Amino acid sequence: MGSGIAQVAAVAGHDVVLRDVSAEATARGLEAIKTSLARFVAKGTMTAEDADAAVARITPTTDLAAVSGADVVVEAVFESLEVKTGVFAALDEVAKDGAVLATNTSAIPITQIAAATRRPESVVGTHFFSPVPMMKLCEVVRGYRTSEHTMDVTAEFVRGLGKTVVVVTRDIAGFVANRMLLALTVEAVSLLETGVATAEDIDTACRDGFGHKMGPLQTADLAGLDVTLAAIGNIYADTQDPTFVAPGLLQRMVAAGDYGRKTGRGFYQY
Repeated sequence: MGSGIAQVAAVAGHDVVLRDVSAEATARGLEAIKTSLARFVAKGTMTAEDADAAVARITPTTDLAAVSGADVVVEAVFESLEVKTGVFAALDEVAKDGAVLATNTSAIPITQIAAATRRPESVVGTHFFSPVPMMKLCEVVRGYRTSEHTMDVTAEFVRGLGKTVVVVTRDIAGFVANRMLLALTVEAVSLLETGVATAEDIDTACRDGFGHKMGPLQTADLAGLDVTLAAIGNIYADTQDPTFVAPGLLQRMVAAGDYGRKTGRGFYQY
């Protein structure tokens, strides 16, 4: 997600600092961007010159202080409140006054993340969808104390990346899209677990019956079953809604290391 967000920002003409915890990680991120841009060039939707120019706008680093000049900082770390609040507490020390501090969380309430800072009015949710260069949607989510100015600046920034903005005006876990998608995902996994239908037929029902481009089990494999499980758990922790009790099958798959596409095995094999 981080490399994808960096890519669309660079393509849109922004100077980008790509920060990760190790030089190896930033190298992987930059390589992922180059590979993604090469696909656009091969398809004829981007020139090689524009792709090279986008890469040239990206500066990889392991130094968090390198974001001190940024107008917008977008965090895209693992879907864990503890990890995210640690990042935001550190950002609070180095980001300049007035900078937008955005979290790419898919389900954690923004207010909980903003509480790690002394500037909750500047903290906002930017829930991009994966893969970021291909997916049009981004939810811009208001925390309890997010200012109107922060919401407006963030929405303008996201639209400038070529994304469609859905404004989420109340801070609930899962926001809009994932509240719907993850409820569907839980039910799809439960249907699979109880032998009602195969993974293929469950996904076919959603594609050909509802017009979805991908079924919920395919989508979970793409997002990562570990990420999906964490998002479901975050919604349940916030709401205690039994709709979001993670099925045992999903829990066992994650425990076994079957995370979907990124490990080669999930509901499907890759």
